[in-house]
Amino acid sequence: MDSRNRVFDDAARVAGGAMGALAGVRRELETLVRHQIDRILSNMDVVSRDEFEAVREMAVNARREQERLEERVAALEAALAGKTEKPAKAKASSPARGAKAADKSG
Repeated sequence: MDSRNRVFDDAARVAGGAMGALAGVRRELETLVRHQIDRILSNMDVVSRDEFEAVREMAVNARREQERLEERVAALEAALAGKTEKPAKAKASSPARGAKAADKSG
């Protein structure tokens, strides 16, 4: 019985050592792949995530500003249209002008 326990203990140690070695190999492979990908991406002139987020934020802010300015221009155009229409109506409906025109014609 004692020899059987020793065999199982030895097998467990070998398996544990193999698992540790495989974990080390896995970490080493991950590191190599990561370095290789970083090297490829640096040669491709790809932007970083931080740069992308900064430009995205600038685009969002520019879009908000554009919408704000569009609303302002629309309000100014409406105000300008209101001012140009009022004098035209006032001239046509002015009682003093109508009386002067009637005096000249008569």
